[in-house]
Amino acid sequence: MRRLLAPLTLALLPVLAACAAQPQVEPGYAAVAPAPTGPPKLIVAIAVDQYSADLFAQYRPHYRHGLARLAQGAVFPSGYQSHAATETCPGHSTLLTGNHPARTGIIANNWYEPEGPRATKPIYCAEDDRNPASSARNPVVSAYHLKVPTLGEYMKAADPRSRNVAVSAKDRAVMMMGGHTIDAAYWWKGAGFVTLAGRDLAPAAVSENAAVTATLKSGAPALAAPAWCQPTDHAVALGAKGSTGQGRFALPALASEAKGPDLFRISPRMDAATVDLATGLVDEMGLGKGGAPDVLSVSLSATDYIGHATGTEGVEMCIQMAELDKNIGRLMDHLDDLGIDYMVVLSADHGGLDTPERLDEQALPRAVRVSAALSPDALSKAVSAKTGIKVDGPLLLADAAFGDFYVNRAVPAAQRPAVIAALVGLAKAHPQVAAVFTAEELAKSPMPSTNPQDWSLKDRARASFDPARSGDVIILLDRAVVPIPEPMPGAYIATHGSAWDYDRRVPMLFWRKGVPGFEQPQPVETVDIAPTLVAILGLTLPDGTFDGRCLDIDGSAVNSCGAK
Repeated sequence: MRRLLAPLTLALLPVLAACAAQPQVEPGYAAVAPAPTGPPKLIVAIAVDQYSADLFAQYRPHYRHGLARLAQGAVFPSGYQSHAATETCPGHSTLLTGNHPARTGIIANNWYEPEGPRATKPIYCAEDDRNPASSARNPVVSAYHLKVPTLGEYMKAADPRSRNVAVSAKDRAVMMMGGHTIDAAYWWKGAGFVTLAGRDLAPAAVSENAAVTATLKSGAPALAAPAWCQPTDHAVALGAKGSTGQGRFALPALASEAKGPDLFRISPRMDAATVDLATGLVDEMGLGKGGAPDVLSVSLSATDYIGHATGTEGVEMCIQMAELDKNIGRLMDHLDDLGIDYMVVLSADHGGLDTPERLDEQALPRAVRVSAALSPDALSKAVSAKTGIKVDGPLLLADAAFGDFYVNRAVPAAQRPAVIAALVGLAKAHPQVAAVFTAEELAKSPMPSTNPQDWSLKDRARASFDPARSGDVIILLDRAVVPIPEPMPGAYIATHGSAWDYDRRVPMLFWRKGVPGFEQPQPVETVDIAPTLVAILGLTLPDGTFDGRCLDIDGSAVNSCGAK
């Protein structure tokens, strides 16, 4: 008998190992629930800022709470922010509008209008620049620049009783997910949550701000790293700038006014505060219990802040993944306790790339920081030297070493083609540049309609192109070129914004109690989220409203898109 058992045990080892690798969800999460009837009473749209499909795949086996439950729903591990401008504002603008940035008008976080009243000063995506008190650095926050409605706006148009609520650490996330008609809008500024001009803070926001103030005053201990974070727990040198990779998010008591709020913000505590405020607003406003479905948009920003400040592959991000899972779980548990029939969709505005110093240690020696020669100032000087054209102020207007470049309109119209040609030539000749397109070239290109995984770089740039707002020239950097010339540890050492899949590919998860889940690895797009939710809610909108398509997210024979 002993001889027979040994081979049998060996044969079962792979099966046992596979079972052990599966996420273990808290008791009750996997319990069979009756299939729901009718639309949910509350749509919960969660955006996790800088949550790449790579992070989802890497940490999925360790999730035990909210993310583990969502992974039992309809899982699309290859969702695409299909466009090239993989920044916060364009990405959030796709999530609940169902349209690419070329149609939402949100082509970047910042852009220029060289022929407008600001001329050489940037326009911020979530500001009302018609207001003379507004600037890109200190905006009068608004969805003015968003050219299309959001899901919440469609819901309110169908039934004014629907409430549209949006909460985030970032004003641009709130505006792009909530849109022009928001019943409650909150974002972080300074050392607490604020709201739209002319509105009073709700009691839930006052309470949360008091809790934050108390934490900043008393301080908080370092966060524990789960045992499975151990492989990521080692320092990576950032040249003479210090190191990263071993942070624990300790918050000293009575930290200076300037330092304390930033330490709070660049930590998992920022997501926890956002979730606390969201649950407070659910209770205060009775979301999910009114006469019509409501929508609650929650954009969690800590993954992005931590990714920028420490990179994506250190123990800091590992701790954040554990805390993110818990915070999403707290939100869902709260809604369960209230007995609300709710549906969750989770995705991201973009992915991210780790710091090149660590990538060099981890089999990607080609990862480099962008050359100073590609900075807007350096390119302006080089183009001026090549053409002999000079103006008062910068010849070229741009926000960074990639993306949209505008010719200063102080340059006479007859000379602008020479400036554009010189810029294109210089950029194409640089080894860190993957592609360069002119506005004229992109305007003549059709919008791509094939699988987003297979789009060319021109296709990706076209999906971000708005002829009224985009630059005269669009520059795309090569793969693994990090557009941060010098690292600033604890603030800005890694980033996103490229046209490559580590920035474009994000998870898309749909969950509702009683709806059978499934896994679909084929590529989909974030612009598919809004039409999918519109079908679930039973709204009727004109053909052509969305760039995306409805996804059947019911794993049974029922088609959630309504088709036979």
